[in-house]
Amino acid sequence: ALLVGTPALTLIGAIGAALVAALGRGGVVVAVLILPLAVPVLIFGVLAPAAVLAGSMGPLAILAALTLLSAVVGPVASAAALRVGLG
Repeated sequence: ALLVGTPALTLIGAIGAALVAALGRGGVVVAVLILPLAVPVLIFGVLAPAAVLAGSMGPLAILAALTLLSAVVGPVASAAALRVGLG
């Protein structure tokens, strides 16, 4: 679960870092935007080990899907935030 969920949280954090760099003083705004994206990763990360021990791969598959989604959307959103903020 850690191996699958860590890249998702890292890429979500990269979006937040790009927003802070683009906005300057946007700490509260970033928290409001990034926290809802990180909560599902955390929830399925907590549920995955118990589900795997019980024989279900559902939460781990959802966690993997969230990681793949963040791998596609994260760099694009970070680049867009930096482009808007610096350009």
